[in-house]
Amino acid sequence: MPRPILATINTAALAHNLARMRSAAPDARIWAIVKANAYGHGIERAFEGLRSADGFALLDLTEAQRLRALDWRGPILLLEGCFDARDLELCSRLNLWHVVHCNEQIDMLAAHKTQVPHRVFLKMNSGMNRLGFTPQRYRAAWTRLIALPQVEEISLMTHFSDADGPKGVAAQLAAFYAVTHDLPGERSFSNSAGALRHGHELAARSDWIRPGIAVYGSSPDFPTKSAADWGLQPAMTLASKIIGLQTLQAGDTVGYGSSFTADGPLRIGVVACGYADGYPRHCTTGTPVLVGGVRTRMVGRVSMDMITIDLTPVPVAGMGSEVTLWGRSTAGTVLAVDEVARAGGTVAYELMCALAQRVPVVVET
Repeated sequence: MPRPILATINTAALAHNLARMRSAAPDARIWAIVKANAYGHGIERAFEGLRSADGFALLDLTEAQRLRALDWRGPILLLEGCFDARDLELCSRLNLWHVVHCNEQIDMLAAHKTQVPHRVFLKMNSGMNRLGFTPQRYRAAWTRLIALPQVEEISLMTHFSDADGPKGVAAQLAAFYAVTHDLPGERSFSNSAGALRHGHELAARSDWIRPGIAVYGSSPDFPTKSAADWGLQPAMTLASKIIGLQTLQAGDTVGYGSSFTADGPLRIGVVACGYADGYPRHCTTGTPVLVGGVRTRMVGRVSMDMITIDLTPVPVAGMGSEVTLWGRSTAGTVLAVDEVARAGGTVAYELMCALAQRVPVVVET
């Protein structure tokens, strides 16, 4: 019998979350962000749930090839553009749209020999200070691009740094529109937090939104609002079973470093899941888990292959009982991945993307 850990990808939840994002920006088209192998869910596994998107956005050419192999004929956008001049040949062959965020990428386009001009998204650095042209240099970049025969159409884009916090998007929007107000072309901004939290500011101003984490069922501004508050459903469930039982007395300790000490009689379960499966090593005593759909807590340290959990709230639990590490239990109870991530001092993105290859994955609809 294989080790009883399993990740389940729910395509109905993906479709629900995508529809939820569409309702947040009903006048805009949607890029479904599938970078990092669809946030660890797997492009091929997630595709059916996301195929109602207007386009897919990602980073790697190999991931774009995988989408085309799935017979996706709609738009695909390379969010960081081309890394090498040779990448433009594949963009032409696969009909990929790509971001231009620096002069070197314009130089590559200018030297590119093609019979099919490219659709590009010119990125402004409106305050994130990662990729993009500053507002002062943006129009000069647009002027260079529009003069190239290799360019068919230019869309305009920026990325919000504080859509999930109190600073909001107003300053970046002002910087963006001060420069682009009279330029032709479609506009693209709004990550998950931008669309959900600032739809009133962005209504009718963005032709494309780019939701990522919310599509996979995580809240973009947790703990201010939970995924349930936003009407999102978990797309990934990580579950295992109890493979061992121990009964502790007062003063007994659990696991490496004896970091947890029982203050009285305590029954614990040993679960087949550890940091080698992608469970965050920095989770500590108190991290929530579900046993048979009932909420309880982890105790002690996370090991490579096991965690230990307090069975006090679930006295009927025993060998083989279902343990939900995050996602939806078979009883229907949901443990948000955001809660587990917070307990581990990280974010849900990391947990999803860190799911280990050794964990078997199934797809349910």
